[in-house]
Amino acid sequence: MSGGLEALAADGLVIAQKDVESFLTGQLRCRWAPFERPSLVFAMRHFSDHTALAEVDRQLHAQSLAAEARDGSVRTGRALLRVHADMKTDGAAEYQKLIKAGVARGHNSVVQGLVWGKLGIAENIGELASAHAFSVGLLGASIRLGLVGHTEAQSILTRVHEVILTSTRQPCLPVDNISSFSPQQEIGLMRHEKFSSRLFFN
Repeated sequence: MSGGLEALAADGLVIAQKDVESFLTGQLRCRWAPFERPSLVFAMRHFSDHTALAEVDRQLHAQSLAAEARDGSVRTGRALLRVHADMKTDGAAEYQKLIKAGVARGHNSVVQGLVWGKLGIAENIGELASAHAFSVGLLGASIRLGLVGHTEAQSILTRVHEVILTSTRQPCLPVDNISSFSPQQEIGLMRHEKFSSRLFFN
């Protein structure tokens, strides 16, 4: 998963370390914080209410405009859920059944909240883990695309820790107010669907 970075790099819009850092910072502030975080926190607080989780799951699906963004989140979430079902994590197999029945979708942030809540992970730790994984995923894609080296990626990650901490210190939006505004990334994702040759799924 590149989160649209592959298309943006191909267009010459993300070409250097400063561009990668700007992109990641924007994604944390305008995508993770108002979109991923509320669904994660809701799922951690209501991990036993699978009906409520499925409703938020469907809401995320409807509000993810780019098909590759929807499919990427679902692919990642279902993979995580499959691991926890195999590990016999309480509730994982039951939520898999809802997905198979078409009631739930299996978006990554919802699944993270479900399994981490079931495992008793503290809410603030879950938020930090989610934001960290989000950041590492995009930085890993940046390395594979040749936009940054490993040392540069680590430096960026260290600096965006402050962005993550600032975001998580703010009150979390309720799920009814979930939103995201990253038009350049979404256009990149939509264009990426048509690439004849590509390294990443999105």
